[in-house]
Amino acid sequence: MRFLWDILYNFHWVEPGKAARSAQAYAGFLSPFLKSRGIRAVINLRGSNPDYRWWRYETDECARAGIAHFDVKLNSRQLPTRRMLLDLLRAIETAPTPLLFKCSGGQDRTSLAAALYLLNAKGWEASVQADAQFARWPYLHLPRREQLWLRMFPAFACEQSKGAPLQEWLTTRYSPHDLKAWLEARGHSGSFRRIYDAPR
Repeated sequence: MRFLWDILYNFHWVEPGKAARSAQAYAGFLSPFLKSRGIRAVINLRGSNPDYRWWRYETDECARAGIAHFDVKLNSRQLPTRRMLLDLLRAIETAPTPLLFKCSGGQDRTSLAAALYLLNAKGWEASVQADAQFARWPYLHLPRREQLWLRMFPAFACEQSKGAPLQEWLTTRYSPHDLKAWLEARGHSGSFRRIYDAPR
């Protein structure tokens, strides 16, 4: 059954025993799926969505199982604000381990979160590991044109940080406008839709 869940929910370890990644548990059986892997916290990258059944099911199942649940908002087509990225790092630092990142398909936002987890934990020396989180196989990261910025973000962060730790750089110097300009200067203006919360 564990092997079936791994395929069904696109489950993979980012760092064995510490952090994992997956898709939304649309087929149910969330609690046994999480318990079978010893997951102690879920970081939901789709944000708080109390009007949706999937969110109510997820939070209820986690509460019943004693699994911590964190809502973090990322958008695969919109460049993240500083607050969004710092919310993700705060959740990572607060969550008991093993923790699980999940979005809808476990392919795009989850790839970015997994990459940032590695860079935050291990520093810029983990850049190759971080980039590997965007692989087509086994993670099924097959981005549309407006999602291409996701894979480029770690390279932007590494360049712009000038060696400062990820969290320090995000806290003091990150700007989505700088990211937008960086992408456009490299011919990737179509790799995103807009800055999150920016006027349409």
